[in-house]
Amino acid sequence: MKNLLLQSILALTLSQVSVFGTLVKYDTAYDDSTQSLLSVACSDGVNGLLTKGYTTFGTLRAFPRIGGASAVAGWNSSTCGSCWALDYNSTIVKVLAVDHTDSVNSEDVFILSQAAMDELTGGNAVAFGRVEVASSRVNSSICGL
Repeated sequence: MKNLLLQSILALTLSQVSVFGTLVKYDTAYDDSTQSLLSVACSDGVNGLLTKGYTTFGTLRAFPRIGGASAVAGWNSSTCGSCWALDYNSTIVKVLAVDHTDSVNSEDVFILSQAAMDELTGGNAVAFGRVEVASSRVNSSICGL
């Protein structure tokens, strides 16, 4: 009986780790409001942001809460413009996926603007470099699309 209880607790713990195992880093390229959307995977094509009338990072209502996401498979991905709630120590920031980034060891990855990561970490983007968060996809209207 104790063994069954221990297995149940272990399974629950491991399932929570896999759900919450999303890596967040930053790249200051996403902080440049004048940067053209032609420079990212979610540029043109039917799923691109240019086709929705946006031209630069600064024209996106979510700016500077933008970045790359491993959920974006590449150019013209159906997840271009998806909105994500990232939770770090009970601080939740909603970010708009505008670019592709590779996953790391099968772990989901977001690369955000420094401003967005600073908001998420209480001003510690540079000091921390990377953090683990919980992530969930939310309605794109929350990010202004």
